[in-house]
This record gives sequence, C-alpha cells and structure tokens, in this order.
Amino acid sequence: MNNRSLQRGDAVVIGAAVLLFIASFLDFYTIGSGFGDEDSRNGWSNFWWPVMPTVFLGGLIATVLIVVSRFVPAELRIVGMKLDQWGIALTVFAVWSGFWTLLANPLGAKEALDVGAGQVMAFIAVILMAAGAIATPLLPPLRAGLIPAGGFKQSQPYGGQPQPGYGYPGAPQQGQPQPGYGYPGGPQPGVQDPSYGGQPQPGAQPGVGQPQPGQQPQAPQQAQAPQAAADPNFQPFWFAVPVARPLTGEDGSPTPIAELTPGTWYLAVEQRGQALIAQTQDGRRGLLADTSGIQRG
Repeated sequence: MNNRSLQRGDAVVIGAAVLLFIASFLDFYTIGSGFGDEDSRNGWSNFWWPVMPTVFLGGLIATVLIVVSRFVPAELRIVGMKLDQWGIALTVFAVWSGFWTLLANPLGAKEALDVGAGQVMAFIAVILMAAGAIATPLLPPLRAGLIPAGGFKQSQPYGGQPQPGYGYPGAPQQGQPQPGYGYPGGPQPGVQDPSYGGQPQPGAQPGVGQPQPGQQPQAPQQAQAPQAAADPNFQPFWFAVPVARPLTGEDGSPTPIAELTPGTWYLAVEQRGQALIAQTQDGRRGLLADTSGIQRG
C-alpha cells in the first residue's frame, strides 16, 4: 500500500467530518422555561461548552490526523502511536461524548431540555467517522487507494476522439520519427519498400536478395510467400484500436512484434485485403489482421 495516498476509508471519514461541521451550526439543545419561551443553542453558542471540544473538535481533529498520516512517513510516532492511531482514538472518544450528551441535562432539572437536530446529526456523524476509521485498516476494499496509481485514465468510448498525445496526428512527437509512409522522406503510397522484398533502388549496394552481374533477376513475387495484393489506391491514415490487439510480422508470421493499445494513434501504411500494415511510434511495422471497429483519425 502506498502510504502517501488517501484510501477509500478516508473518504468515509472526511464525509462524516463534513456532516459533523454542518451539525455544529444546527440547534443542539432547545431550552424551554415552562412559560412558553424557548431558546436554542448550537455547538458554537459557547465555545468552551463541553460539547464543542469533546464532540465537534474531537471529531474534526481526528479527521485531520487521519488524513495527514497518509502524507507523512509511516515511522512517525507521537508518544508511541502513529497519527492515524491517535485519530482513531479521538473518533471513539467523540462517540463516547456524543452518547452522553443524549442522556445528560447540563442545565439541571429546572428547565425543560429537548434534543435538537444538530445533536442527533452530530452523533450519527461521529459514529460514521469512527466506523470508517476503525474499519479501514481491517477491510482490504477500504484500504485501496482513493486515487489509483498513475492517476485516473479517461477511457475513450468507441466513436469518441482520443485525447491528443504521443502518436496523435499532428501532435508533437517525442524524438525523430522513423521514416515510413506519411513521414517526410519516407516511401510514398503505392511504392513498395525495398527492405521488404521490393525492387532495389538505383545506387543501392549489391547484397543478399539483389541480382548479381550475369544473373537473371528474379520476380519480386518469388522472393517471399504469396500475400494479398496491396491496394494501389490506398492512402495512409491514422487509426486507433478499440481494444488491445497484437501486431504480427509483416511477412505473415504469427509471432507478435508489438501490441496496439487503445487511446494511441497508429499509422496505417498499407492495406492487404481486410488487414492493414501498421507502423508504431518507434518505427516498427507489422500486420494488423483484426481491423474490426478501428477508429480512423
């Protein structure tokens, strides 16, 4: 567990603290003198009234200690206890104090004393606060991070426009892109790249796969396995996949060379039947056999 992040249980404690703060402004007691006159008091009517430091301040300080404990070293202790442990103890104390306010009559028996809405709401708030604080270290669902590692990722619904970023058409690219279809200086649509079994360009050095002097040149289709003919009218375009899909060898081998992930734009450089020859951001090219549901840029 990353100690430097809030947990789901902390959200329960924080929500209860907000409820407790609102309750401090509502009527805590309604006092009747017996002659028809009534007076009400909230948690702030007298700051030193025992209800304020025991119930309200006790619960609010406990919340601060629990939240702060997520952002300080786990080894930090005060009088042998961690900050969140002090916070849990204060929430239990606030519940204990709130319970006795429901039974006690601080004004004595001379005046009628009615329970106010703030008193009931405050007691419910401290109960929720204590329950969240105690249950968080015990229940794995509450110990999970409130903010996932790496932050929230905005999932793009199918048909929506992915956010601009690395690989997005027209966005600044990181580093120099590898030459390919659609890049300056790269092969043009309809011209086969000589590195993939096409005809050598003028001035190329003789090597493997090129005819030597005195030898009969071989047809390009004999140099590799038969493949679906490329569409001569194909125009390169950017696309994104709805789900992760493997990119296999361009020669038709089933071995994956990369994986295309949603939210990133890739360049389609050639079409072979229903399949596409795609190029990744680092210049790798391969065959995308499953093109269903792709989004064109």
